[in-house]
Amino acid sequence: MISLFSIMHPKITYNDIDWKILWQNAREQKSWTAKGPKDWDKKAPSFLKRNSKSPFVDLVLNKLPLQKEFTVLDAGSGPGTLSLPLAKLVRSVTALDYSQGMLDALATEAAKQGTDNIRTINASWADDWEQFDLAQHDICIASRSLSVPNLQASLTKLNNYSRGYVFVVDRIGHTPFDRGAFEAVDRPFRSGPDYIYTVNTLYSMGIHCSVDIINLPSETIYKDLKTAMESYCWMFKGLDKEEENNLQQYILSNSRQSDDGQCIVKRATPPRWAIISWKKEA
Repeated sequence: MISLFSIMHPKITYNDIDWKILWQNAREQKSWTAKGPKDWDKKAPSFLKRNSKSPFVDLVLNKLPLQKEFTVLDAGSGPGTLSLPLAKLVRSVTALDYSQGMLDALATEAAKQGTDNIRTINASWADDWEQFDLAQHDICIASRSLSVPNLQASLTKLNNYSRGYVFVVDRIGHTPFDRGAFEAVDRPFRSGPDYIYTVNTLYSMGIHCSVDIINLPSETIYKDLKTAMESYCWMFKGLDKEEENNLQQYILSNSRQSDDGQCIVKRATPPRWAIISWKKEA
C-alpha cells in the first residue's frame, strides 16, 4: 500500500531532516515561557535549598567518570546543584551561569561548606566564552540548562571545551512540568523539544552518544503549601485569581501533610531525565 507520506515525500531520508528547524519549531509551540536571568536571580535561594536535597544529584553524579585530578565545567550551573558536590570529588569546578543571583547563592553556600575550588563565571550560552579565559576541562556538563535558541551551537561549545567527556542532562516529555497542573487551570500543555532532539542533533553533527534514563520519585516535598504553590506558579506566566485558586485546589487534592508539617505533592507521573553523554574524540 502506498502511503500519502510516500507520495508527498517520495525520496526523503533521515539525512534530509533539518533538526535545527525542528528544534526551533518545537520551541515556538511550547506552552511554557522560558525565564530570564532576573527571574532566576529571585529564585536562587529557594532553588538551592530544594534541589540540594533531591535524589537527582546522586543519580547524576553516579554516571560521571570522576577522578580526583579532573577539572569540570558546569555550564548553566544554577546555584551549584552539581557544582558544590562535584567540588569535593575533583580538582576544580568552573560554574558558568547567566544568573548572577544563582552564582551568588552558590558562592555563599561554598563559603559555608569551606569549598574554595569553584570558579564562577557570569555568562550565557550566547556569550563568547573565550573572553573569560575559559580553558578545556576534563568533563563538561550541561544539566537541565539547554533551553536555548541554537542547540547545535551550544552543543558545539560543550564539545570544544571538553578534552575528555561531555554530559548533558535533558528533559523527557513533560518533565519537569506537571501536566495535571496545566489541565487544572485549563491551559494547553505542549512540552516543546526534549532529549530526542538533542540526540538527533548530535547524530547530525557526527557525535554518537549514549543515553541513560533516570527516574525521580513521583512525590516532591515542600516546606509547606505556600512553598508548593510558589513552585507550581513558577510553571506559568500571568495566572489570574481564578487560575490560582484552581491550581491550589489541584495541589491540595494531590498532596498530603507529613508529621512535621511539610507538604508532599504527588504527580501522576514521576519526572524522568535523560543523561546524554559522549567521550571526546581526539
